[in-house]
Amino acid sequence: MRFLSYIFCFIATIAFAQDDDLFAKEYYKDGDFEKALIEYKRLYSQNKSSMMYIKKIIEVHQQLEQYNEAEAFILDVMKKTKYPPFYIDLGYNYQLKNDLEKANENYNKAISSLSVNPNNAYPVARSFQEYALLDQAATTYEKGLELKPELNIRLALAQIYGEQGDIEKMMLNYIDYAENNPMSVGNIKRALSSFIGEDSTEEGNVILRRVLIKKIQQEPSLLWNEMLSWLFIQQKDFGKAFSQEKAIYTRDPESLFRIIELGEIAEKADEYDTATIIFNYVIEKSQDTDTKLKAYYNSLQIETKISAKESYDAIKNKYLELFETYGKFAQTLRLQIAYAHFLAFYLNETKSATVFLEDTLKLPLTELEKAEIKLELGDILVLQEKFNKALIYYTQIQRNVKNSTISQKARFKVAKASYYKGDFKWAESQLKILKSSTSQLIANDALDLKLLITDNKYEDSLQTALKLYAKADLLAFQNRNDEAIVILDKVLENHKSEPIIPQALFKQAQLFESIQKFDAAAVNYESIMTNYADGILIDNAIYNLAELYMRYLNQPEKAKKLYETIVFNHLDSIYFVEARKNFRKLRGDAIN
Repeated sequence: MRFLSYIFCFIATIAFAQDDDLFAKEYYKDGDFEKALIEYKRLYSQNKSSMMYIKKIIEVHQQLEQYNEAEAFILDVMKKTKYPPFYIDLGYNYQLKNDLEKANENYNKAISSLSVNPNNAYPVARSFQEYALLDQAATTYEKGLELKPELNIRLALAQIYGEQGDIEKMMLNYIDYAENNPMSVGNIKRALSSFIGEDSTEEGNVILRRVLIKKIQQEPSLLWNEMLSWLFIQQKDFGKAFSQEKAIYTRDPESLFRIIELGEIAEKADEYDTATIIFNYVIEKSQDTDTKLKAYYNSLQIETKISAKESYDAIKNKYLELFETYGKFAQTLRLQIAYAHFLAFYLNETKSATVFLEDTLKLPLTELEKAEIKLELGDILVLQEKFNKALIYYTQIQRNVKNSTISQKARFKVAKASYYKGDFKWAESQLKILKSSTSQLIANDALDLKLLITDNKYEDSLQTALKLYAKADLLAFQNRNDEAIVILDKVLENHKSEPIIPQALFKQAQLFESIQKFDAAAVNYESIMTNYADGILIDNAIYNLAELYMRYLNQPEKAKKLYETIVFNHLDSIYFVEARKNFRKLRGDAIN
């Protein structure tokens, strides 16, 4: 009981102390510095080792312009506590009194304390930083490293150099810190990313490249090649990044994972030629079958994407040669599904694709692997507009692999199939469930489709416009983009007063882009901007039009104005960050 009584008293004491502290903070916050000073002095009298109370008393005296009182208090504290940062408090107090000679005298005393104990570098420099005395803080860190090179203060020094605008010194210290702290490389890259951009001629890019190349020449390390590869990726110079990754692999042929990852980044950036070269390198070098198959898969996806119909037979033969070499087992499952998709969606051989996948289902597979096959089988049935049969496969997936991402994907496809065939009520009921999907992508897609249905199902009792739009959506899924564009023309011509018009304009613009009719796409985006400026698609239209002007129509000035519109008028847009980056790039901003 005595112990419990002690605990209760201790807790009560802390609670009262916190209440007292809250009073002091409240007075300070309200600008009632006289009362704040009384409270902080009382608290200090109870705990004279509290650095927070000492700092606050000094600060409040200075707020009241009681510089002599602050000086007397600091000197009194210094008699009892030999702590070098107090020289900085005293020096700054002299600076406020415009006595710069005494201010600098005390600053120098603080810095000189490192000669006795280099470990003082961090607290002394931090104290300088609190008063925004960056030059003195940098000098302190520099002296600390000179006296004791192993001090872990390079990161703090790099941050100060960055604030001072000394980019080269900042970068040197960041990469030196990364060298001694390999686990920090990710954080260092994030810090450096604020000072570099996509343009290789920007100051930050030039300096970092020069620093890293010098490091490679003076003290070769895979870390410098890795950092240089990362820099080239930021510049979207994937060929040069590949050269660095090859150098890393040559010296440490443990894994080709980084090179495959680079190929996927290049592919995502539409740099198909470079991505193909990278994947071919992986195929040539890899001794691991799974890695080879992954590279083959990626390479075939690119070839399918960029090839004309005349090349489809050659692609089909490549798939068949791979099955001849590696067999049709679980190991080649991803290739088998891709091959079936190619047969159905590109060669229109839906029956062959279905038979092929049904044979694949007979392999000894896990339930998750079977679900992947059934998902593709369902898609092929939707392609043929055999919606009810497709729903059987999608439902089986939901039943057999509950609570998985693929199960949620299957539920979304149930909703999409119902939407395609005009059963909007059932589609909407499925989409409501998916709004809370653990997959953000599925949740977003579900929300978008639900909003489309909800916003348009009541306007017309026959839901004619919505059915036409769904038909166009299905045609786009079937790779029949020209036909989809014609259907959307009917929506735009015959349902001009209905809320589906901006959605139809946007969908049609995307289809125009897919068949490289960029001028037509631009007209649609401009129509949304002119006539539906208050709608939910306005920032989508502005950003997509800006991208068209920058990437395909060679009109950077128009792109810059559109990016600027998002930056200043659509702060909550999902495109804000990219728009700001592109706007600054086109404006020619210096990196800071």
